[in-house]
Order: sequence, then structure tokens, then C-alpha cells
Amino acid sequence: MNAGRGDDAPVTLPAARPVDRAVSAAMWGAGLSWLVPMLSTMTVAHRLLPGRELEPLNRLYCWGQLKLLGVRWRAEVHPDVDPAQPYMFAQNHTNHFDHVALYNATPHFKQGIELNKHFDYPFYGWFMKARGTIGVDQGKGGQTPEVMAQMRAEVARGHSILGFPEGTRTVSGRVGPFRRGLFFIARDLGLPVCPVAVTGMYEVMRKGSALLRPGGVVTVHVGPPFATAGLGDEDVPALAERVRDVVAGHVDRYWAQHPLNGSGPNGGRP
Repeated sequence: MNAGRGDDAPVTLPAARPVDRAVSAAMWGAGLSWLVPMLSTMTVAHRLLPGRELEPLNRLYCWGQLKLLGVRWRAEVHPDVDPAQPYMFAQNHTNHFDHVALYNATPHFKQGIELNKHFDYPFYGWFMKARGTIGVDQGKGGQTPEVMAQMRAEVARGHSILGFPEGTRTVSGRVGPFRRGLFFIARDLGLPVCPVAVTGMYEVMRKGSALLRPGGVVTVHVGPPFATAGLGDEDVPALAERVRDVVAGHVDRYWAQHPLNGSGPNGGRP
């Protein structure tokens, strides 16, 4: 199918007006007033208690952060997604709130993959490290023995893994090429892969800008799962393409239905 394979124009957001910048500044203030105490509390709590004991707090944080972004959130989860089955969730990467958008869409405990250097970020990095987020070094991928051992331990606890196979946030609003490493890891861990497409987040915040724009609808599309059992190395690239086609298909259909015309406070959104 090869959805969104480079022949779709990048999405251009409208230029920010003074009122947009004022609204964004107020949103950052409100968001940080929630983020800082919540992440500080959860950082300490995760050092004292097992991760699953703190799931209600994790989900409360994600719910509150989405509310403060001023978006209407909804999830569409494929019926084949099993709440009791660990998965590799393969999500499109738009902005710093991607994991917040996905987390409450399914009941799975999701352990993320993060660059080790991000653990030095105040509050966010400290929280992610305390939570047990899987750290990788830039350019080295995730298949070192130490990283694979940590992932196997997470799966043994019944946890799912969340990764972003594009490897970087989109600068066009479209879904970029998928790196194959995440899919080799899923195969080696025995995890089915769930495609995750989040739409509506690019208008909220994009790479290269700190401007926040409220008022949109954020939709999380999850599934259907793709089996990895029995796949050889030669089969993994095709798996990555099939998963990407599902994710890009959702994103491309969204832009076809919600074109931005560069005018109005929400860039032409309904």
C-alpha cells in the first residue's frame, strides 16, 4: 500500500499571532504547575514502590496533562488488542506529549525507550529514570545485551514496550520512514506489534517550536496487532512496512479530512 510515501505535501501550520503566543505562555504556566509537582511526587514514589502500584497516579498525570493542553481526547482501539497481552506499541512521533496521548488508550503498563541523555532533563528525565524507562545511547540502537536484558525483564513482568520507530519527531506532519530495529527487538522478545497512530497532536505542538495551540481533537488509533512469532530476519523489513502503512494511513486520512488552510486561530481546523 505504501501510504504517505513522500508524495504528500508537508503540513504547514498558520503563523502565530500575538494572541496565540499569549495563550501558549499561559498554557505553559498551567502545564508546568501540574507537571513539576506531579513528576516530583512520582519520581519519589517510583523509587519506593513497584511500577504497577503507581498506575493510577501515572494515568492521572496523563489525564491532567491532556486537559491542560486544551484538547478533546479519544481513543479507537482495535477489538483484537488483548488487555492481558504484552505488546510492542509502535507509535508515530510528533511532539513531547506523545506518550501522554497514548497511555490511557489501553490498560497496559507501557515501559518506554528513551535516549540516556534525556535522563538528565529536570523533572521529566528524573521521573523517567525512576520509573525504569529503558535507556539507549544515540546511534547504537536498542539491541545491546544490557538493553535486551532490561526489556526481557519488563516483558516477564507483563509490561508492554512503547517505541517510536521513526526515531525522531516529524517536521512535516507526515509519518516518516520506520527504522527496523524496533521490529527486530519485538521479534526477539516474542511481542506482537501494535501500530499506534495519534492524530491532532501536530497542531498542538510541533518540533522546532514551543508554541502550544489548544482547541483540537486528539485521536489515538491502536491496532490491529501484528504477530512476530516465527519471523526470520528477512521477514522483519516487510513487517515494519506493514505497520507503517497502518500508521501512515490514519495520519494521511486525517489530513485529507482536516486540511490546514493557514488561516484562523486553529489553522482551518473545525
